[in-house]
Amino acid sequence: MIRKYVYGIPFETESVATEMEAVKGTPAYGTVCMEDGFRFACALDEEDVVYGLGEANRGMNKRGYCYISDCTDDPDHTEDKRSLYGAHNFIVVSGERKFGLFFDYPSKMTFDIGYTRPDQLTVSCQAADLYLYVIDGANAYDIVKQFRKLIGRSYIPPKFAFGFGQSRWGYRTKEDFRKVAEGYRENQIPLDMIYMDIDYMEAYKDFTLNEEEFSDFPEFVREMKEKHIRLIPIIDAGVKVEPGYEVYEEGVKHGYFCKREDGSDFVAAVWPGWTHFPDVLNPEARKWFGDKYRILTDQGIEGFWNDMNEPAIFYTPKGVQEAKEAVKEFFQDASGEHSVFFQVKDAVMGLSNNDRDYRSFYHQTADGERVRHDRVHNLFGFNMTRAAGEAFERIDPDRRFLMFSRSSCIGMHRYGGIWTGDNRSWWSHILLNLKMLPSLNMCGFLYTGADLGGFGSDTTRDLLLRWMALGVFAPLMRNHSAMGTREQECYQFGDPADFCHVIQVRYRLIPYLYSEYMKAALNDDLYFKPTAFVYPEDAHALQVEDQLMLGDEIMIAPVYTQNAKGRYVYLPEEMKFVKFLPDGSLYEEILPAGHHYVEIALNEVPLFIRRDRCIPLAAAAEYVEALDTEHLTLIGYPGAEYRFYDDDGVHKNYEDPEKVRTLKME
Repeated sequence: MIRKYVYGIPFETESVATEMEAVKGTPAYGTVCMEDGFRFACALDEEDVVYGLGEANRGMNKRGYCYISDCTDDPDHTEDKRSLYGAHNFIVVSGERKFGLFFDYPSKMTFDIGYTRPDQLTVSCQAADLYLYVIDGANAYDIVKQFRKLIGRSYIPPKFAFGFGQSRWGYRTKEDFRKVAEGYRENQIPLDMIYMDIDYMEAYKDFTLNEEEFSDFPEFVREMKEKHIRLIPIIDAGVKVEPGYEVYEEGVKHGYFCKREDGSDFVAAVWPGWTHFPDVLNPEARKWFGDKYRILTDQGIEGFWNDMNEPAIFYTPKGVQEAKEAVKEFFQDASGEHSVFFQVKDAVMGLSNNDRDYRSFYHQTADGERVRHDRVHNLFGFNMTRAAGEAFERIDPDRRFLMFSRSSCIGMHRYGGIWTGDNRSWWSHILLNLKMLPSLNMCGFLYTGADLGGFGSDTTRDLLLRWMALGVFAPLMRNHSAMGTREQECYQFGDPADFCHVIQVRYRLIPYLYSEYMKAALNDDLYFKPTAFVYPEDAHALQVEDQLMLGDEIMIAPVYTQNAKGRYVYLPEEMKFVKFLPDGSLYEEILPAGHHYVEIALNEVPLFIRRDRCIPLAAAAEYVEALDTEHLTLIGYPGAEYRFYDDDGVHKNYEDPEKVRTLKME
């Protein structure tokens, strides 16, 4: 059961897709205080586990720390960070009491989950204007499924998006892309996509091409498609201020950019230099910006990734001026006072993503209301991606386009997926990736993945192989790295045979992974689940955070520790331990319920099949369209059946019953 409570005058975020009448009174599980903002507080029992918050730091159980929903451009995802790129205000408290809470609020919100007081949950925000949804259910999983129905169907990508993708910030020319394509094809390593980072543009201007390097772009797109590789360009949030640049001039002419208080266009610096931000909360501006994607779809592009849409700000004219004055004062001061030095340091280091800058520009909403950006900050990435999703419906309403974003809040899940941003080549980030996956699913984001191998820092062969063995199972499987780091394409580490094998395992599993994704999306269910959701009465399962359930058939338990030869796993029931070996064969062993140490070599991909279940495998292929889904092999328990969903991967007629067939293992 879901109850909706209204406080103050909420901003209509459109995060929820289901109309509900509000109820009067106060929530049963806590107290609400509306003095000096909004504050919800409730007691936490000793055994309570708290799930949710989507793209948040630390563990699957969020208890014991403080998290702030405030979409933030911060590439250093260390344990002390309270805000990441997403703002996903849904939590589930699971113990003797079981209830979910969704705070539909578009600005900064703090979740103190047993941090200040171990026995108390406190959720607070500056303005007492929000909707609060309280969900009762039989268990945590039931509560999550109710919430998923409330917020609407998750985005469904084209099937090619389940293939492997290669990316790097620094691919600048056609020859760079051809070299990557050849490196994969010559080594028979499967590949479906190469991503285009900001260097494909002319001077980092959205919806432009560097004509010197990408002349006759439609022909180049066709050339790559003949190799069964799709190019996926990036689109950034900032529009370059440049007379003669059509997007800039149109936006200025029609008033489609965010404004300062005096009505002038807000200016901030990002990659192109001085930029304006499209006012994506204004429906007219959102339609205008979304229609610009047609410039590239008309040239054969079938997918995009949206970036810098927190929105990220490097600096503003006012911030630069204040920093200059602070530096000038420092050099003129002969006192040697340390305080002056730190003032300068704070002025310079605080130029980027400064709260003061977010308070200095405005949006115009559908009803003509003007709202200051910081009061709706978390909606920008959502509405930028929504702009594209709505435009795709106009461009080709029957066709699926690939779309994922860096910044997001709940609601955006209907228009695109997300990747988890600028991670690092750290072993700890494999585990962080693993723990985020079910939390993101709970908040509606099914099409998710991390930059395999790490975006920043230099990866290593063993780190990349271990991370790829997790990435095999994530819907979005992409290797991405930053300019200036070690090249980490899968053929850069000597003999590429091990990488070839791991990615081939991905392609063998795509019929199963795609089927489970579609069932989860169409039924408002989860693709990844904590083990405790499947085994709620098992006390050990409740403590497991480094294993995940995928679909209804398998459990995954990747290795995430440097130099480890294997790992310990806990099996809540008897399962079949399967390893995909580098010669293409399978190792299979039935293991009883309990604790086990399993050996897993760097070039092996493990999974565990639940008792009396089976999963389909295809023969390996170099690209998704070459997969044969008519002749599948089943692995698992003899006599088990599998409900297999398949479609053309392009169109949207999902409900056709002929797309589902039952497979039985002999």
